[in-house]
Amino acid sequence: MRGRPWPEAYPRKHWTPQRIPGYRWGTQRLPEGPPPIREFTLHSYDGPAGLRLQDSPEPAPGPGELLVRVEAAGLALPLLRTLRGHGRPALPHSPGGDLVGRVAAVGAGVTDYRPGDRVGGVAFSGVYAELALVRPELVTPVAEDTPAAEALAVVRSGLVALAALRTGRLAPGESVLITSAAGAVGHLAVQLAVALGARRVVAAAGSPAKAGFLRGLGATEVVGYHELPALDPVDLLVDNVGGETLHAAHAAVAPFGRLVVNSGAGGTLDAGTLLRGMHTATGLAMARLARHRPEFVTTCRTDLWQHLTTGTLRPACTTFPLEHLPAAATLLEHRANLGKLAVLPTATAL
Repeated sequence: MRGRPWPEAYPRKHWTPQRIPGYRWGTQRLPEGPPPIREFTLHSYDGPAGLRLQDSPEPAPGPGELLVRVEAAGLALPLLRTLRGHGRPALPHSPGGDLVGRVAAVGAGVTDYRPGDRVGGVAFSGVYAELALVRPELVTPVAEDTPAAEALAVVRSGLVALAALRTGRLAPGESVLITSAAGAVGHLAVQLAVALGARRVVAAAGSPAKAGFLRGLGATEVVGYHELPALDPVDLLVDNVGGETLHAAHAAVAPFGRLVVNSGAGGTLDAGTLLRGMHTATGLAMARLARHRPEFVTTCRTDLWQHLTTGTLRPACTTFPLEHLPAAATLLEHRANLGKLAVLPTATAL
């Protein structure tokens, strides 16, 4: 009996306590597995309405995997694209994203982490759950004394923000335009640009209601997207929107200026404008950057934690209990968020 799965060990016709070897009335219980976990899965391509909270079996880490008890899971635009059927994932689908949590178990061959370690990073599926499976190479250690939502903002969104500014070679005394400046990446990029010595930080947002928030982060100018064509030129553009916004923002780049494109929404750049302006355009793909320039990513991570410790980086986070994931996704879909959005599967939202 021991070590053999129930009920395969005993056919259904033998499921009576008297027939189980070693069973004595009042002293033993029928075999039980681990309790189920709460997990969100996507059942239709109807946006947030297609999400369903369900009980799922507790996952077990396979070789080279970590099982992480999720403290916080982030929401970002790739989630919205998934909810609307981008890539047509097979349904039901358990979406991935960024997370912070504590290692609950490790699979065979894992040597860098052990149960109890606090980590943050990304998982390609199953992140909006109480437990998630993660590859060790996709996570990094997280400070014990940092609140989960703040750590989440630094681990992924902060890394993208700082990588964008450094890829764009922002120098002290220069000017920078940041689109989607009130979003998870953008609001950190505004603060980091100030910390890096930018003379002029222009924050572009889709609503004038976000102006006070952005000025509080250190933006010297706040503009709407319709104002981009009349904007005084900037040395660097960090675009987090794509589409037509990328085209309009490109017109604000000064001669010999640079562009860093960080949006999965795509967009086009006019070759003639690049040529006449002597502009340099660079795409930002974090997976490729981590694979081919790991020392660059490591330096960014170290510097981010330093900025957080000294207070020059102050993540703005709005958190929800896990069961309110559809409401959080709707808020993001309406672009009504200020900073990072996260759900807290194992804690009460703040």
